[in-house]
Amino acid sequence: MTTSYGGFTAIDDVHLEVGAGEFVALLGPSGSGKTTLLMSVAGFETPSGGRILVDGDDVTRLPPHRRGFGIVFQRYALFPHLSVARNVEYPLRMRGLPRAERRRAVREALDLVDLGPFAERRPHQLSGGQQQRVALARALVFRPPVLLMDEPLGALDRKLREQVQLEIRRLHRELGTTVLYVTHDQDEALVMADRIAVLKDGRIEQYDTPTGMYEAPASEFVAGFLGRTNVIAAKVVSGGPGRATVAVADRELPALVPADAEPPAPGAEVSLAVRPERIALADKPSDTSLPATVSEVIFSGATTSVVCETVGAQLAVELLSDGRTGRLQVGDTVHLSWGADAARLFPRRP
Repeated sequence: MTTSYGGFTAIDDVHLEVGAGEFVALLGPSGSGKTTLLMSVAGFETPSGGRILVDGDDVTRLPPHRRGFGIVFQRYALFPHLSVARNVEYPLRMRGLPRAERRRAVREALDLVDLGPFAERRPHQLSGGQQQRVALARALVFRPPVLLMDEPLGALDRKLREQVQLEIRRLHRELGTTVLYVTHDQDEALVMADRIAVLKDGRIEQYDTPTGMYEAPASEFVAGFLGRTNVIAAKVVSGGPGRATVAVADRELPALVPADAEPPAPGAEVSLAVRPERIALADKPSDTSLPATVSEVIFSGATTSVVCETVGAQLAVELLSDGRTGRLQVGDTVHLSWGADAARLFPRRP
């Protein structure tokens, strides 16, 4: 699918297949095209090319109200003069369902989101999280085959956002609804999705499970966007399918090459990406360790982040907090190393 506005292409030849009952997150920075993609699926944007198929039926030219999708936006868009129950009932009234059927469906939807006792309240009498759950109940009340969500938790504080994330996961498991979920929050995508599509400049950089994408990012952009990562300049010593040896300062270190990438040529300048939690910190050097100087020690409860300066780069190391981390001081000399499968090699960005 392609979506263009004049000379600007917001969605550039994207192919995305979502399985029935699957929860897929569209993740990317602002301007990456994720909301445009969702709005095209919803019917609020018209693709310039390509098709949108639901169970094999072409819905590309259907207006939004004929697609039958549930939609939840960041702004709750609740009717302030209507009760919670009447807000949830609204899509059923528009579909002309009998009153008894509407009442039963509303009661079930409010029970799903644990808001049954709040049925007669007005939206202004609810917290932000409760209002978002009303919007969710309204989107689910007619049991849509597809639920589209555009950053629905963006207005909530962190603790409440984490609580509602778990509620949405529970509802997804109970109902088996297919969900397409837009977010810029990488942690949210990792927690909630069965698969994640990372977008950049209107294209999908990678489409994979959270574990697959985190452990085996397909590009330096994905490695840096999904989770924390360290990037080190290196030069290829030798390379083959899937693996390479690179030089960092006077050390030769192993690295993995993305499965679909061409083996790097000897002498090529590359970037080495290593997750902070995959780096070990030692007091003594080894043949495959890099000397470093501690520049920051950041205690975060269960973990401690140690920022180190080495070979012209600043590397973050994530360690479990213990007596040893508590003794680390700014200015200490340490030695950093990682396993053969911890570092991934990517072409150097221009």
